Amino acid sequence: MKPLSEQCSEHQKKSAGEMQSEETRTAPGNGVTASTDPTRENPAQQNGTRTEPQPPSSAPAPPAQPPRDQWGGKYEFLLSCIGYCVGLGNVWRFPYLCYRNGGGVFLIPYFIMLFFTGMPLFLMELSLGQYGAAGPITVWKCCPLLKGIGIGMLCVSILVCLYYNVIIAWTFYYLGSSFQSPLPWSCDALHNIPLCRNKTNVTQSPSEVFWNEKVLGVVYSKGLHDPGPVRWPLALCLLAAWVVIFLCMLKGIRSSGKVVYVTATFPYFVLLVLIIRGATLEGSLNGVAFYLTPNWAHLANAQVWNDAASQIFYSLGIGVGGLLSMASYNKFDNNVIRDTLIITIGNCGTSFFAGFAIFSILGHMAWRKGVPVGQVADSGPGLAFVAYPEALALLPGSVFWSILFFLMLFMLGVDTLFGNMEGICTAVMDEFPQLRSNLKHKTLFLALLCFAFYLMGLLLITDGGIYWFTLIDSFSTSFGLIIITLFMCIGISFFYGVNQFCQDIVDMICHCPPWCTKLLFYFKACWVVFTPFLLTFILTYIFIEMYRTSLHYGAYVYPTWGKALGVCMGAFCCLQILIWAIVAVSKESGTLRDRFQKSIRPLNSWRVNNINTTTQDQHVEPQRVDGPFTVNLTEADFTSMNWEAISEA
Repeated sequence: MKPLSEQCSEHQKKSAGEMQSEETRTAPGNGVTASTDPTRENPAQQNGTRTEPQPPSSAPAPPAQPPRDQWGGKYEFLLSCIGYCVGLGNVWRFPYLCYRNGGGVFLIPYFIMLFFTGMPLFLMELSLGQYGAAGPITVWKCCPLLKGIGIGMLCVSILVCLYYNVIIAWTFYYLGSSFQSPLPWSCDALHNIPLCRNKTNVTQSPSEVFWNEKVLGVVYSKGLHDPGPVRWPLALCLLAAWVVIFLCMLKGIRSSGKVVYVTATFPYFVLLVLIIRGATLEGSLNGVAFYLTPNWAHLANAQVWNDAASQIFYSLGIGVGGLLSMASYNKFDNNVIRDTLIITIGNCGTSFFAGFAIFSILGHMAWRKGVPVGQVADSGPGLAFVAYPEALALLPGSVFWSILFFLMLFMLGVDTLFGNMEGICTAVMDEFPQLRSNLKHKTLFLALLCFAFYLMGLLLITDGGIYWFTLIDSFSTSFGLIIITLFMCIGISFFYGVNQFCQDIVDMICHCPPWCTKLLFYFKACWVVFTPFLLTFILTYIFIEMYRTSLHYGAYVYPTWGKALGVCMGAFCCLQILIWAIVAVSKESGTLRDRFQKSIRPLNSWRVNNINTTTQDQHVEPQRVDGPFTVNLTEADFTSMNWEAISEA
C-alpha cells in the first residue's frame, strides 16, 4: 500500500481530470442523461461495440432522483452516533457484567474484544455507508450476492425497535410517578408502611412490589401463554413515546440531528452529578470496591469472554444497520477512522464511568440495609426500575434525583431508537426514492411505521408482556446478529476485496495524518484474520449455551415452544442471507460458477460518488442500474472501460 499522501494526490488529480472532461449527453431512445466519463457505462456501447447514436426519443425524461440529505455538521453525526451507541446497556448492563465477571479483570477481555471485533466492524459499517451513500440494503450493490445481509439487518432492527420503545414507555411511567412526594416505591409512602415495618417475613421490597404489580402486572399472568389484558396506563405511555419519536424524525436527519445536541449530552451531565453525589454518601466506597475488585481466576472462564463480546455488540449497535445508515449522510471526505476512534473509545469510557454512578449509590443502600452489596446489585430492568430507584428513594431530595435519573434513561433510550429507526427508514427510502422527494408521502410512511410498531408493542405491555419482552430481547440480538456481522466481514474482506476496501477508505480520507495508513494495516489484519475468528468463537459458545441452558424470567422457566419461537426469530434474520444469495445467483446467466462470479462483482453505479471528492458544493447521486438497459448483467457491466480501448484502437 502506498503512503496515504501519495495515494490522495493521485486520486485528487484523477478526480479533477475526470470532472473537467466530463460531458453529458442523452442515451439513445431513453431520454436519460448519461455521462461520457469512462467510469460510467453507456448502454449504446455495451459488449465492446459502438453503435451509431439515434435521435433522442420524444418521451419525457424520468424525474431525477431527489438528493440525499447531509448532516448539518460533523458534530451532528458524532453526537448522533455517540447517542446511538451510549444507550441503556451502558448504564444497566456493563456495571453488572463487570462485577459478576471478576471486577476490574473484566476490562481485559472487554478491551480485547473492543480492539479486535468492535472497532474493526464499527469502521467497516461507517466506511461502507459513507462510501456507498446508501442504506443497509442498497449499499450491497458493491456485492449483490450479499444483499441478504442488509435485509437481515432490517429484520433485526425491526425486532429491536419493537421492544426498545417499551423500555421508554416504562421510563415515562416512572418519570410521571417521580413527581409524587413521597415516591410511590419508597417506605415513606402510606401504602408501603406495613410492608417496610414487617421485616421478618418480607419477600419483596416496596420497589419490587411497585414494579411487578403496579407497572408490569406480571403477578396476574401465568406465563408466555397467558398475556392477559393490555395495561392502559402503559399503553398511553407507549403512545406518547412513539409520538415523540415520530416528531423528532419527521424531517429525517435535519430534525434528529438537532435533537441530539440535547439528548446525547444530557446523560453525561446526569452521570457526572450522580457520581459527585454518590461520592459523598456513606458506604459508597464499598460499592465501588465491589465493582472493581479484581478476581483473576475469571479470565479462564469462557463465559467472561462471551459476556465481553456480547456487551461490545450490544453497546456499539453493530450489525443493526443504524451506523451504516447514519454514515450514508456524511460528506464523502469525512474521516471515518477518526470518528471510529472517538465514538468507540467514548462509548466504552462511558460504560466504565457509569459503573461509579451506579455502584456508589448501591453501596450506600447496602450500608443502610446492613447487607452485602451483592444482595442489592442487579442487571437490566431489575437495576433501572427496582434497585436504583429504591436507592434513590433513600437520598434526601429523592424526588429530584428520581426525576433526573429517569430523564437520563429517557434520553439514552430515545437516542438509540433514533439510530434503529433511521436504519429502517433509510433502507426503505433508498429502495423507493419517491418517498424521499415527497414530504407528504414520507410523513405518511413514517406515521404508519410508528403506528404499526405501536400496535405490535401492545403485546409487550400486557400483564404477561414482560415474558414476551424477555423472549425478543434474548433472541433478537443473539446468534442471528453474530452471523450477519460474520458474513459482512467475510463478504467485504474476500468477495469485495479487503485491498479494494482499504483503498476506498484512503480515497475518502485524503486529509488524514500518516498514522491513518498504519491503522489501516491493523484493521486489515483484523478483518481478514482476528475478527472472523473471534466471531466464530462467540457464535459457537452461543449455540452451546443455548442448548445447555434454559431461558427464564425470575422463577418462570420458558416452555420448549417459547424457546423454539425465539430461535425461529433469530434464524429468520440470518436466513435472509441465504435466500437473497440464491435470488442474486438465479438472476445471472451462464454456468453456476459464472453466475457466482458475476453476483459478487460491484455494479457500475457503486463508484459514482468517488469522482466528486474534490468539490464540496456539488453532490453526485449514486446511479441506479435500470432494467431497460441490462436485464442480465454481463461481463461488459463490470469492464466498462473496454469499449474505450477498442474505440481508440
